[in-house]
Amino acid sequence: MKIVYPKDPSSESLLELAAAATSDIVFIGDSRVNIEPGERMFERMTQVMHETGAGLVYSDSVGHPRIECQRGAIRDNFDFGTVIAVRVKAISDLMETRWGALYDLRLRISEKHPIVRIPEPLYAASVVDSRPSGQKQFDYVDPKNREYQREMESIATEHLKRIGAWLGPHFERVPSPNENYPVRASIVIPVRNRERTILDAVQSALRQETDFDFNVIVVDNHSTDRTTEILRAVADPRLVHIVPHRKDLGIGGCWNSAIYSSHCGRYVVQLDSDDLYVDDTVLRRVVSELEHGPYAMLIGSYNMVDFSLKEIPPGLIDHREWTRENGRNNALRINGLGAPRAFDTSVLRNIGFPNVSYGEDYAVALRISRDYEIGRIYDSIYLCRRWEGNTDSALPLGTANRYDTYKDWVRTIEIEARIRRNAKL
Repeated sequence: MKIVYPKDPSSESLLELAAAATSDIVFIGDSRVNIEPGERMFERMTQVMHETGAGLVYSDSVGHPRIECQRGAIRDNFDFGTVIAVRVKAISDLMETRWGALYDLRLRISEKHPIVRIPEPLYAASVVDSRPSGQKQFDYVDPKNREYQREMESIATEHLKRIGAWLGPHFERVPSPNENYPVRASIVIPVRNRERTILDAVQSALRQETDFDFNVIVVDNHSTDRTTEILRAVADPRLVHIVPHRKDLGIGGCWNSAIYSSHCGRYVVQLDSDDLYVDDTVLRRVVSELEHGPYAMLIGSYNMVDFSLKEIPPGLIDHREWTRENGRNNALRINGLGAPRAFDTSVLRNIGFPNVSYGEDYAVALRISRDYEIGRIYDSIYLCRRWEGNTDSALPLGTANRYDTYKDWVRTIEIEARIRRNAKL
């Protein structure tokens, strides 16, 4: 038994590798990495494949535990490690691809066979990408990777069609609200311990110039630094400072404190506690776009900046991969949808946020997109600060695995719901 290495990530290369196989299982490795198989890696992977009927088997490596591959784990950056065992018979009927052969293969395998993780360190491997999580997470929106992303979107779309989870561009009408609101719009800022940035964010929100009434709801999640003191010193009646009674709230729970409060406006617009709007016209423009659709949700575009607001790579993040025809399907493949996010409050109140601090916005966007069209603004209206205080700037592996597991679970639920919906049509 040995590890084989495709000459490149194309479908042609992978099919050539299968044609040259001398057994019913092939062990495919990453040629960029030095791999040291454990004493019984080949035997263990083979055993598990035969005993489970798996079409693909992967494992942990030394010092690198991985997560289970569930139905919703259709993102193209899922970490299978640098060695996988695959049934040779499964390597067939692939799309003609330049980069996505393994992605196409594993989605096709998942439609017919289990994909099984062995939670044992069966080999050692050098690090493929040593950048911190806060840098790697934006690779998929880098403009230089756009052709790659189009190919991956095509692969994911065909998979969703085959399993009955694809949704066409047909949307429900946004219902008229059946309640009154104190203001036309609310800017919501959840915060905990952001004494260095919270005043910048609040001032950016209060500087908005509109022809309608708005307020700024800051949900202060029991800060222990000077954040609370700074907020109490802001002498503007439009600032609503909420300190929740509960102490078990994540970011999603803080959002719920805002949207279900009596202060919440007809529309609600997101601003993170370390970010800024690009100018004083953002709120007016966002509300105008929401009403013009009308949309249940709107997502803007932003520039990546450092703490001093100097632009950093990859610069503008506009998520142009989102299209009216396929955006809500491609959303199942990627890990984020952009910022700032804005909502029709009456729709949002029917859904609510999950009480977590990672992926809460993604979960809501997927749920809304199942029914309604999401509007887009493709030029920058937001400055996203990347600095050492970001909660996702350099995640430990265990935390990153937990976050990825949660988002995969969110996608699993959404895929199942879409399949059930389509089956009723």
